Amino acid sequence: MSIDSERLGPLLHLRPGSAPRVVIISASYGAGHNSASREISRVLEEAGCDVEILDFVDLMPWRLGRGLKLGYKMQLQVSPDSWGTTMSMVMPGGPLHRLFAQLLRLSTRPIIEATRGADLVVSTHPFCSQVIGELRTTGQLTTPAVTYLTDAAVPALWIHPGIDLNLALHEVAAREARLLGGNASVVQALVPAGAEYVPGRAFPDPLSDLQLTGPRALVTGGSLGAGALEQTARDILTHSDMTPVVLCATDRFLKRRLERIPGVVALGWRTDVRALMATSDCVVQNAGGFTSLEALASGTPVITYRSISGHGAANSANLDRAGLIPWARDEIELAKHLVVAAESPRFNRLALGFPDLVQILTGSLEETAVA
Repeated sequence: MSIDSERLGPLLHLRPGSAPRVVIISASYGAGHNSASREISRVLEEAGCDVEILDFVDLMPWRLGRGLKLGYKMQLQVSPDSWGTTMSMVMPGGPLHRLFAQLLRLSTRPIIEATRGADLVVSTHPFCSQVIGELRTTGQLTTPAVTYLTDAAVPALWIHPGIDLNLALHEVAAREARLLGGNASVVQALVPAGAEYVPGRAFPDPLSDLQLTGPRALVTGGSLGAGALEQTARDILTHSDMTPVVLCATDRFLKRRLERIPGVVALGWRTDVRALMATSDCVVQNAGGFTSLEALASGTPVITYRSISGHGAANSANLDRAGLIPWARDEIELAKHLVVAAESPRFNRLALGFPDLVQILTGSLEETAVA
């Protein structure tokens, strides 16, 4: 049990015959924040809550949210290495932070209207947390507000002192949130129901028609197929006997380039990622987002390689520091980690033993022992 949770007391009250209203505000800049929102909604609905999920993109006036979304997608696909510089400029203390904060606060009125009458507000994206935290500070929002930190690293833009509690996936992230001035507790990471590894459960091979032989490495850059996935595939071919199976997501140009490389399997948007993970010998990822959590839960060994700058590199460092996902910083380290992965047993690799979401929000932590 964390000191922060004990001090705050219950943020959500579950009573027989009542259905507390919870508003979750996500942001569809990549799929991970929406995926986390859906899992939070599922858990809270099972506990008896009436849950609504909103997209920050749609709460911005004049289609500004969609403009930011398009710019984010284009930058990660065209120049992913520049993302770290962009983030540093809009962080607190950065030269563009004040202007960026004013831009985000254009969503103030729609958020006030959307959360009216709610018993709890949950944010799963830093943009939302900045606006909601400001509303809590100024008294325009009197409903308790929680941030669910979807990543292992916590940049300053995630934390606002007006947020009542930040829920972190590991103590490494919770510590960073506290250093930034936020209340933080560690929560058991949420992944889709059925994503956890079950000994003896087998998945049909989704690539059986390709008649692949030998071990496979599933390469992912999240829902946008971002990062140096082509070079990652080439490095796997050069330094191992694994077949790189690359999830190109929505990037059809990446898929076309990879299809021209002998020995590489290039896949477009897939809905069977769980089976692809289960039938691969390892997952190679570069951002540390929601897909990496699913991979950890699936039992398949996970490796970080060629991290995206900014949040990707920060996540990679924290996942490595937490002992969850090793970070291969060059081709030699990649080769070593691929050998280890091919020989590793299957088990749920998520950090386990932490209180679940409902326990923390309702304060029912007395019998929970944190590992």
